[in-house]
Amino acid sequence: YNSAKRAQLPDNIIMEVANIFGWDIDFVFDIREGDRFSLLFEERYLDGEKLDAGDIIAASFTNRGKTFRAVRYQHSDGSTLYYSPEGLSMRKAFLRAPVEFSRISSSFNLRRKHPLYKTVRPHRGIDYAAPRGTPILAAGDGKVEQASRTKANGNYVVIKHGEQFVTKYLHLSKFARNIKTGKRVKQGQTIGYVGATGYATGPHLHYEFLVNGVHQNPRTVQLPQAQPVPQREIARFQARTFTNILLLDHFREQAALASASR
Repeated sequence: YNSAKRAQLPDNIIMEVANIFGWDIDFVFDIREGDRFSLLFEERYLDGEKLDAGDIIAASFTNRGKTFRAVRYQHSDGSTLYYSPEGLSMRKAFLRAPVEFSRISSSFNLRRKHPLYKTVRPHRGIDYAAPRGTPILAAGDGKVEQASRTKANGNYVVIKHGEQFVTKYLHLSKFARNIKTGKRVKQGQTIGYVGATGYATGPHLHYEFLVNGVHQNPRTVQLPQAQPVPQREIARFQARTFTNILLLDHFREQAALASASR
C-alpha cells in the first residue's frame, strides 16, 4: 500500500490490485522486500477535466520471485473478469481468508492445547482475530446447510459448495440478513459478523475447510480454479487482450532497464 501511494496510485486502484491477486498472494503474510508490481489502468475525463481512476486493464505482481499476470476481459454477454494471459481465471473457487483480520490467533493444529480445557485437542480450523462486528464473507458460492447456534460454537454457519467442499464459520455475533438454512450465497457475500459467542475467549472467526469430509488447513489447501475463458470465446479473448498484455510487458521491461541503469 505504501509503495503504491508513493507511486501516486489512487486508493481504489490499490485495493483492486489486492482483489485481483488475492487468490494467489496473501497480502498480509506473503509480501517481501523486492516484490514488484506494474499496472495499466484507465483515467476518466469529462470535458478535459480528470474525474477519477477507472478499471485496471492489465497488471503484474512479482512476489518472492514468482510473477503473476492478469488482464481484464469483457465477455460477449457484457460481464468482466480478470484472467491470466492464457485465459485462466485469476479467481479461485474459494477465498483464502473470508474476513479482514488483524492477526491469526490460533493456527490449524491437530495437536493444539485447548486454551479453555488445557488439554490437547485438535484445532481443525484457523482463528482470525478481528474487531467485533467485522463482516464475514462466504468463501465461495454455495448453499447454507446450517445457520444455527450451539453452546460451544455460538452462532455458526455451514456452507456446502457442491459435492466435495464444506466451509464452517463459528462464534458469530449475529447472522447477516436473510442468511438461513437453504439460502444460496455468492462468493464474497456477507453471511455474518465477528463475535465471541459460544466457547470463545475473545472476538474472532473460527474458520474450517473440509474436502470430502476431511478437515484441511485453509491457508495451505490447494484451491480449485474458477472457470476459464469459455472455449467458444478464446479467439475473441486473445484478440482483445493481446495489445494490453504486450503494453504491460513492454512497460515492465523498460522499468527494469531503467532500474538497472541507476
